[in-house]
Amino acid sequence: MAQKGVFRPRHPDKYIGNAAEIVYRSSWERRFFIYCDRTPGILRWASEEFCIPYVSPLDNRGHRYFPDVWLEAQTEHGPKVYLIEIKPKDQTQLRTVKRKTKRYYRDAAQVAINHAKWEAATKFCAAENRAWTFMVLTEDHLFGKVS
Repeated sequence: MAQKGVFRPRHPDKYIGNAAEIVYRSSWERRFFIYCDRTPGILRWASEEFCIPYVSPLDNRGHRYFPDVWLEAQTEHGPKVYLIEIKPKDQTQLRTVKRKTKRYYRDAAQVAINHAKWEAATKFCAAENRAWTFMVLTEDHLFGKVS
């Protein structure tokens, strides 16, 4: 998954922001950017174009969260806005282990931070009558394992 680069869209008019500076931080993000760019039902999209404040459960201080993708899609009921985070499934939930190692505690801290970000994003999407939908997409979604 560790792949970084600059994405060059075929349809820069669909991108909100500077289409010459779309940075992907993983092959999964790149794959989703291609989907956003090439899918006619995606009307507009952006990557890390705004931030959401959140409080970290580790230090109880405010931080800034930049969601991976904002997109507007045409649905059967009209346009709908989605705020999307792309993450490996193992960063979305705490795994069960027999022995708690340093890695376990590091992973647990990352999961806790992620959940704090996502809770803030969910509230942000519901605030001020936005009616946006927040989603976390994992490899199951990106590679067709979700039914």
